Amino acid sequence: MGYSSQERLLHVGFNAHLLSRSRSYRAAGVSRYIENLLPQLARRTQLTVFAGRDGVPATPDGLTYRVTGLPTERPAARIAWEQALAPIQTRGLDVLACPAYVVPLAASIPTVVTIHDLSFLRMPGAFNRGNRLYLSVMTALSVRRARRVIAVSESTRRELIQLLKVPAAKVTVVPNGIEPVFRPLPAAAVAAFRAKNGLPDRFILSMCTLEPRKNLVALIRAYTRAKLDVPLVLAGGNGWQYEQVLAEARQLGDRVLLPGYVPFADQPLWYNAAAVFAYPSLYEGFGLPPIEAMSCGIPVVSSNTTSLPEVVGDAGLLVDPTDEAALADALSLALTDEPLRERLRAAGPVQARRFNWATIATQTVEVYGSALR
Repeated sequence: MGYSSQERLLHVGFNAHLLSRSRSYRAAGVSRYIENLLPQLARRTQLTVFAGRDGVPATPDGLTYRVTGLPTERPAARIAWEQALAPIQTRGLDVLACPAYVVPLAASIPTVVTIHDLSFLRMPGAFNRGNRLYLSVMTALSVRRARRVIAVSESTRRELIQLLKVPAAKVTVVPNGIEPVFRPLPAAAVAAFRAKNGLPDRFILSMCTLEPRKNLVALIRAYTRAKLDVPLVLAGGNGWQYEQVLAEARQLGDRVLLPGYVPFADQPLWYNAAAVFAYPSLYEGFGLPPIEAMSCGIPVVSSNTTSLPEVVGDAGLLVDPTDEAALADALSLALTDEPLRERLRAAGPVQARRFNWATIATQTVEVYGSALR
């Protein structure tokens, strides 16, 4: 276990300044990735976690933290730590793991950087100018400076090679994982959740941030075309340019429900309560929601673009997200074809088990070890 080519465990420093224990949007995305990976890494390495005050748990969790005095929940302070303090504070470690796009450019030890997607290059309109410029410049520099690069999907690996000219041998695919809370829940608990939230017995669910990349306008139009007799629920907080989604939804009145942001603790219940989960996203570096829904045993209709085919496999229905007629047909099939629904309900959890954190941590440590070698 750990670092097989040496007797001692690999001493890994981990930049966890994007880890947030708060109950806010900061606790999603990369923060969830870090939170799930750290305890697994601690079983396989000697681990030192570099974190801000917001990233340290209220009760001891057995990890070794080095907490900075800087308010690294603010981007400027986090950048200052990464580029000015990290090269000093990480001296003497074997490897520094950087789980989101950027490494300290002056680091004196080998670094490994994880790239989750290149949406700031593929879909630049989703970012403000400063954020887009920072990510574009620093990611390009970081993937050159790092000894090894982790991509969360083969799709992202291809983009790194094509767009940023990273040598193929330098990039390893290690996927994201899902938490065990995403599983089929007791029927009584699901029924109580439906009753509490005024939900019908059957509905189509899409759960994501309301923004153009998620392609929700096409989903609403496909749902309208399919003439289905169940509601469509678009659960998620407002992102950018969400107004068109709301305008399309209002045209259908109470056939489209908008419950807003869903806390993480409630997400397994929303998946379990749905009859079908729809995710027609135009671009994903990995795409967690479809695999979470599949893990709950819910039939999934997903895009056939970017990383989603490798995530969903043959355990869901894959369609061209720009083809509203094909999307309408897939929604209708997933809702009404009982033999198909049974197959997808059985195949989903099997596919989801590929994305467990223990296996992912073992693969990640292997990449850390190769960076040192």
